[in-house]
Amino acid sequence: MPIYPETAGVSSKWLRSRIKFLLEKLKLGLKKDWLPSSIKEKHHFIDLHQAIQQIHFPDNQTNLNQARQRLAFNEMFLLQLEALLRKKEWQEKKLSHQLHINQNKVLDLISSLPFKLTPAQNSCLKQILADLDRNKPMNRLLQGDVGSGKTVVAAVTIYVSFLNGYQSALMAPTEILANQHFNSLKTIFNHTPIKLQLVTASTKSKKPNSKTDIYVGTHALLYRQLNLKRLGVLVIDEQHRFGVKQRSQLISKAKITPHLLTMTATPIPRTITLTAYADLDLSVLDEMPPGRKTVKTWVVPPQKRLDAYHWIEKEIKKHRSQAFIVCPLIESSDKETMKDIKSVTQEFNNLNQIFNQLKLDLLHGRLKSKQKQAVISKFQKAKTHILVSTPVIEVGIDIPNATIMVIEDAERFGLAQLHQLRGRVGRGDKPSYCLVFSEHKKPAIIKRLKRLETTTSGLKLAEIDLKLRGPGDIHGLKQHGFLDLKLASFTNTKLLKITRKAALEVLKKPSPLLMNKLKQRKIHQIAPN
Repeated sequence: MPIYPETAGVSSKWLRSRIKFLLEKLKLGLKKDWLPSSIKEKHHFIDLHQAIQQIHFPDNQTNLNQARQRLAFNEMFLLQLEALLRKKEWQEKKLSHQLHINQNKVLDLISSLPFKLTPAQNSCLKQILADLDRNKPMNRLLQGDVGSGKTVVAAVTIYVSFLNGYQSALMAPTEILANQHFNSLKTIFNHTPIKLQLVTASTKSKKPNSKTDIYVGTHALLYRQLNLKRLGVLVIDEQHRFGVKQRSQLISKAKITPHLLTMTATPIPRTITLTAYADLDLSVLDEMPPGRKTVKTWVVPPQKRLDAYHWIEKEIKKHRSQAFIVCPLIESSDKETMKDIKSVTQEFNNLNQIFNQLKLDLLHGRLKSKQKQAVISKFQKAKTHILVSTPVIEVGIDIPNATIMVIEDAERFGLAQLHQLRGRVGRGDKPSYCLVFSEHKKPAIIKRLKRLETTTSGLKLAEIDLKLRGPGDIHGLKQHGFLDLKLASFTNTKLLKITRKAALEVLKKPSPLLMNKLKQRKIHQIAPN
């Protein structure tokens, strides 16, 4: 007997009656099975219409198991095939500007930096420079924890484009992050003739400037009349937060196909990078620059909350340091709702009572750009002691004097996102701490959160979350349709192998029926953007 997710007024019994009616009406349409018969025969799969019928109304346990196997294969197979097709399409693009690598000038830029590159940064740069030297457009994903030095690697990539007479663009998902990148690149290119321009919703619209070498901005880059005829390198940060359509929109602004470098601080498990991101070549920054301190982490039980507050106040006064207090989004969405703002505002008012001898400020996504910048600027100048915020501060804020991160209702976050928030502190020379608060008493929830006390690798935490909670909790990936799996699992290595092999076979000559199926999925994925 099938049981469905229910809501007020919609029972499983009612849903069963509607689904039974639909299956009768769609019987003929479902008989058009898009999976090649050779694959079905090889793996002894039942037909599509049988699988859908038996998953809802199984005759027996054997039929139910066969339906699950077939539909799980469908999900992972289509995911694999889409990624392989994207890779094939990208590789077929013509690149009319193979870049020459001037090793001496690249080394001059690197030696002008106030720090030495880590072996991981050097290794990733070697891979990227090899890509730029080919006559095919680069399509590489640079993955690394918060603070691992992705921006410097991107800067060297952009510099190669500049040395060859081409422009570059760097797109980030938030104004906070775009401003951070703009300021970082200005510092790195301080002794070069490179001209940068910031393009966000709050920057005044300027006429296209043919002399601009690097555009740094948000989604605003998609809608401004920019002169990108000579775009050599496109860098997209936190790339999973942009839709497929948005990425292609920016690429289409260029007259020639640029080299594409996408970056993420979101730790993505290997099984997912080999499937959903199989179209991208992967570079991993798996070590932190010297001097980055380990952030000591504690899961704080409810009865010790007041003690924790007293300790925070004492630490701030003693070391003249600062703290973040992050409240989660109430709604399960990337966008903040009015409920979320009400919640964080109430918490801000409560904390003002508790920390009445300290200066507090409030930051959330609904503030206007100028207000956000004013709040961040005050915090950067240490005019406020505690910044109460929604997860808008997850990326793009670098405050070396902030040594304490407090995360409220931590069970609402995935471990990878908690790790990213923790990465906002530990950037200076003072000892840093992360306090994880949860009112939950369930042993499984507390055990999951306590992994943060002993694990400092974002990638390991993402792997743990994948096993415990599924891929949707790897922050920011769920809403883009890639990982909305119903029956398949990224922990099923056997399924990953057979679907990969099948996708490679079919790629040689996909049937019109299968291509139509992929086209329907593509429309579904792009539509929300």
